Amino acid sequence: MAGGVSGPGLRAVIADDQALVRTGFGMILAADGIEVTAEAADGAEAVDAVRRTRPDVVLMDIRMPGMDGIEATRRILTEEGAAGPRVIILTTYDLDHYVYAALTAGASGFLLKDVTPEHLVAAVRLVQSGDALLAPAITRRLIERFAHREEARPAPGPHRDLSELTPRETEVLRLLATGLSNAELADRLFLSPTTVKTHVGRILSKLDLRDRVQAVVLAYETGLITPGAAD
Repeated sequence: MAGGVSGPGLRAVIADDQALVRTGFGMILAADGIEVTAEAADGAEAVDAVRRTRPDVVLMDIRMPGMDGIEATRRILTEEGAAGPRVIILTTYDLDHYVYAALTAGASGFLLKDVTPEHLVAAVRLVQSGDALLAPAITRRLIERFAHREEARPAPGPHRDLSELTPRETEVLRLLATGLSNAELADRLFLSPTTVKTHVGRILSKLDLRDRVQAVVLAYETGLITPGAAD
């Protein structure tokens, strides 16, 4: 499986209770040179697989027997911290009501299980590089639907003080949370794409966030933007 076609050394764990899903995804990743270091049939196995094989990315099903994908994601990212793998949540239904909880647990995005092979490979490489998986419009739709639902919220995480941000960074975060891409942010703020990328990077660093998906979640949870806000 080694010897990546479009990038060296990328390693993944696949966690899903359906053997056919694991096998199919594994074949797709292997064909593109992505090494599947382990497979897991439930959340506990996924946590153990990450400890043993230290992958770059985990494809994590939500609904599994025993420990589900949300708890497994939370444990993996708590144990491994910033140096841990990126987690992509797998779900059967668009806007599965568990997805919001998974994102707040630290996942970098989600994929539907009927994803095309090309999209699957691109998604794994995208999150491994540090980018967010969700398209801005999908992110906004997801958060707006679930951010106000108390039953969807996990226990509060560490407090993050938005006062650490400059006024410009706060503005960038607010607009980012409405679903604007970096290119759209650049147009709105009359900045270069490079400058916007720098601002986003500083926001993530100051707030100790893994990616822009988590930045969107935080913007809603801190009340910087409210569900239904468009700009």
